[in-house]
Amino acid sequence: MAAAEVTPGGAPAGRIALLISDVDGTLADPDKVVTPASVAAVRRLGEAGIGFSIVSSRPPRGLSGLIAQLGLALPLGGFNGGTIFRPDQSVVSELTVPEAAARTALATLRRFGADVWVFADNQWLTMDPDGPYVPLERHTVGFEPTIVGSFEPYLGRAGKLVGSSEDFEMLARCEAELRGVLGGSAIAGRSQRYYLDINHPEADKGHAVGRIAAAAGVDPAEVAVIGDAANDVPMFKAAGLSIAMGNAIDEVKALADFVTAGNDADGFAQAVDRLLLPRGPKA
Repeated sequence: MAAAEVTPGGAPAGRIALLISDVDGTLADPDKVVTPASVAAVRRLGEAGIGFSIVSSRPPRGLSGLIAQLGLALPLGGFNGGTIFRPDQSVVSELTVPEAAARTALATLRRFGADVWVFADNQWLTMDPDGPYVPLERHTVGFEPTIVGSFEPYLGRAGKLVGSSEDFEMLARCEAELRGVLGGSAIAGRSQRYYLDINHPEADKGHAVGRIAAAAGVDPAEVAVIGDAANDVPMFKAAGLSIAMGNAIDEVKALADFVTAGNDADGFAQAVDRLLLPRGPKA
């Protein structure tokens, strides 16, 4: 396996007390599985005195399996940081999409032809159980969608709206338009090429880093983050050390202090061993 590479400009060499990781594309492999190597790496973090948490675009309910698998003890983030919750699923803070923004986003996503999902009331709501990405999402979150005839009753309390499509260029155009029409009322950004997420305007992973670090009693300067997608960029800006996966988009790699191997080559575990353990409190 290739060694982790330092990006131009070098990186901070200070103490790291907490790692916060993205999930899909980072901690999970291309099949959405957290490998034994990654599980073992999380265990080594704890042994080195480095805390560990995750922030994901997944709903909180869709992270329950990882909480058990990894033995998570600190608060973590779902909906791109919109909901901060404890491992027992009790909520620390929750930001829902403003209703007017949700209605605008729904209309725009439909006009572009995206398959729309709404996450509200601890449910994944869809009007089309045969949508192209329903099987993948079912595998990812580990629970079934709730089929509804209308999203209308839920738009005032949605944690996230998602537009999914096999037409990636169309989603990119839709993303650009949504950013314009929503202004500062909500965030529109892709968590994957095929998923366009709409969240509360403060529901980004940078805010989540601050909240989780505060809960852990850790200065943000002693937080490391690792991710691969555009929705991880706010997290990179909020932490003391940032690591991009080898499969990350170029924008993320350009902002990272380090680039590790891809999620198809246990890049997460490599980053832990080569970049973080030497900076731990017990190193």
